[in-house]
Amino acid sequence: MSVIMREGTYYLKRRVPRRYEGVESRNTIWMSLHTDSESIARGKADRAWAHLTEAWEARLAGDSSEARERYSAALELARLRGFHYLDRNEIALLPIEQLMERVEAIQNDGGNSDSIEATALLGVAEKPKITVEGALEDYWTLARERTLGKSEDQLRRWKNPRIKAVRNFVAVCGDKPIDEVTRDDMLDFRQHWLERIEANEVTANTANKDLTHLGDILKTVNNMRRLGIDLPLGELSFRQGEKRTRPPFSTDWIRTRLLAPAALDGMNDEARALFLGMVNTGYRPSEGAALTEATIRLDHNVPHIAIEPDGRQLKTQYSRRVIPLTGVSLEAFRAFPKGFPRYRNSSSLSGTVNKFLRENGLLETPEHSFYSLRHAFEDRMIAEGIDDRVRRDLFGHRLDRERYGKGASLEHLQKLVSRLAF
Repeated sequence: MSVIMREGTYYLKRRVPRRYEGVESRNTIWMSLHTDSESIARGKADRAWAHLTEAWEARLAGDSSEARERYSAALELARLRGFHYLDRNEIALLPIEQLMERVEAIQNDGGNSDSIEATALLGVAEKPKITVEGALEDYWTLARERTLGKSEDQLRRWKNPRIKAVRNFVAVCGDKPIDEVTRDDMLDFRQHWLERIEANEVTANTANKDLTHLGDILKTVNNMRRLGIDLPLGELSFRQGEKRTRPPFSTDWIRTRLLAPAALDGMNDEARALFLGMVNTGYRPSEGAALTEATIRLDHNVPHIAIEPDGRQLKTQYSRRVIPLTGVSLEAFRAFPKGFPRYRNSSSLSGTVNKFLRENGLLETPEHSFYSLRHAFEDRMIAEGIDDRVRRDLFGHRLDRERYGKGASLEHLQKLVSRLAF
């Protein structure tokens, strides 16, 4: 690549690479860099060449027989030429000056129109027909920023309900192109869920999740692909009843039943340690399972665990916190100072623990579960008169007011938790 002065202006001169000979009529490119300063010209040359090759790549994609690739290429080529892509109906409404700018931009050096450039700048690219199942495949790429920082298990749990929502819709309405999904289709899908709710097969919450996931997939693809479809997604959700919460284990039940000698002996070692670790920390099961040697800090003057985005995504920004280890929880972590590899990338922990508790008569009522330990920890803190700010910091909950200062020190947290620890 050469930077050469011609008639008072520096130009970039470079031979057209073989890859682009089919989309560029010249063998050698002379591109004005619009400056008479050699240093500025050399600074602009690489960017100018990169811009040109991006346009050639877009034109190559425009030759593709795949409708989705052609449409995406048209949008990209319009952007590289300095225009927003508009469809032919919008082009027809442009002021004549703006229309002529586009017409002039599609002409090559010989004054002839280039068909690929015309497709991009005059809005005649055919919008691709994307089916509902095809939208899901597209969605994984278009919504990829939502998966940043997720662990393998978190990614699987994020994908599965969306796969289920699309599968359920296709079973009721078929794998239709998304621009052909009608209001009647969505009402039929809603009726399918209503009948299941009436039969007590599912809750309104389950149905609403399916409707929400399906709507998000269709809206994301429609917006990101700039398809301009008027999707019939409004007013479909069901009214939900009172939210069910797991009751806490009573202090007496924890002391006399869950922590009775040999009560947990039949549970596998890692699950038992995570169960006992939750007793005096109240962490979420997934938070405990994700702990590693770096976040289990037993050699600190206050032994503690750190809930951090270590290879996974935290539930909320408030979930990041440190929790002192005391009593049976400290002893449990001393047996597993490097964490719990069996459950680190698995969602089976709660199922394993709940099955054991149920089969061994360790559930205080049928509504209790492993998660009831978390609720019990908060109840014990309330009974001890521990401040709301401290409770929320230990639980990883949002504070309902401005958060001032750093909060309680780790040493102070240890003293508070020690008062209620088993």
